[in-house]
Amino acid sequence: MEMEKMLIAVGIGLAMFGGAIGTAWAQATIGPAVVGACAEDRKFLGVGLLFLAFPETILILSLGMAYLLYQKM
Repeated sequence: MEMEKMLIAVGIGLAMFGGAIGTAWAQATIGPAVVGACAEDRKFLGVGLLFLAFPETILILSLGMAYLLYQKM
């Protein structure tokens, strides 16, 4: 029983870590592209901010998965 709780805790940590790394990696490549596009033409600001917000859903989904795992503990 105790080993199962430890494995669930590791799963929670991996879910949050993977989501955070995935979000950071995506935003690190999108951010400079948005800034470059906005430097060329300001009409790309709205679309660029939308594209910059999309990777945040990865972190939100990983938080939901971590919460579901936490409920099993």
